[in-house]
Amino acid sequence: MKGNVRIVEVGPRDGLQNEPGEVPTAVKVELIERLADAGLPAVEATAFVSPKWVPQMADHTEVLERVRRKPGVSYPVLTPNLKGLEAARAAGANEVAVFGAASETFSRKNINCSIEESLERFRPVVAEAKQHGIRVRGYVSCVLGCPYEGEIAPEQVADVASRLYEMGCYEISLGDTIGVGTPGKTKAMIEACALRLPREKLAGHFHDTYGQALANIYASLECGVRTFDASIAGLGGCPYAAGASGNVATEDVVYMLNGLGLGTGVDLDRLVDIGQWICSILGKPPASKAGRALAAKKAKRAEGR
Repeated sequence: MKGNVRIVEVGPRDGLQNEPGEVPTAVKVELIERLADAGLPAVEATAFVSPKWVPQMADHTEVLERVRRKPGVSYPVLTPNLKGLEAARAAGANEVAVFGAASETFSRKNINCSIEESLERFRPVVAEAKQHGIRVRGYVSCVLGCPYEGEIAPEQVADVASRLYEMGCYEISLGDTIGVGTPGKTKAMIEACALRLPREKLAGHFHDTYGQALANIYASLECGVRTFDASIAGLGGCPYAAGASGNVATEDVVYMLNGLGLGTGVDLDRLVDIGQWICSILGKPPASKAGRALAAKKAKRAEGR
């Protein structure tokens, strides 16, 4: 394997959105800025959704307006509808994301509409965003399994992904929302999608519920995918999957990619420090194995001085 890999950091949004206690706006802003300073090219900042459904994201406007923007870094925000897009645009968003599903049941339970209805809802959002020069990223959830329907046919994923791409999304992030995927199934899903849209427009978003996230990323790399979502310290979990350990940790992904000789431009030492810092504020241990090991190694070195 050769080349570079782009990592989209989703911790400030996907990682924090289900935290039970309120995370102060100042902490969210500092987290976003520290992640950008560590070399991450894209940091998902917040979600312009109803506070009724996602209370943790109620400060979305303040977060986006307060963040110190680093040149060359994108700060995408989730916008499920036109109302969210307008609020995001007013706050200075230059990239947004729409969030669909490959599972009919999950779509109805998560966003209260069918897959077809969700795509029709996204169409004006994408058109309006592009009219104002705002890039749109598309998410497809439940690409390797659904908590209600079980396995999802690769062709079903490819259909939703291709329609989002044709609608104008510049990239499609394929999400194993409940973390049930395995490398073979991951490859089959990616190959099905690659028949419908360019391979280089695909990204992977893997949860580590069954400890398969890094293996699935490796399988995706073998299929030519070079963009992956990850969350600092493995923050975040899926409320629809019992016992879900959440997103793959950014530290673990960067550690593996470094070992493969693939460039990311991300400072792993700084990532480890950020993971330790945010988890100390949240009152939980980092889920990142590489992060914990490297932090312990660093502490041991400090003791020996």
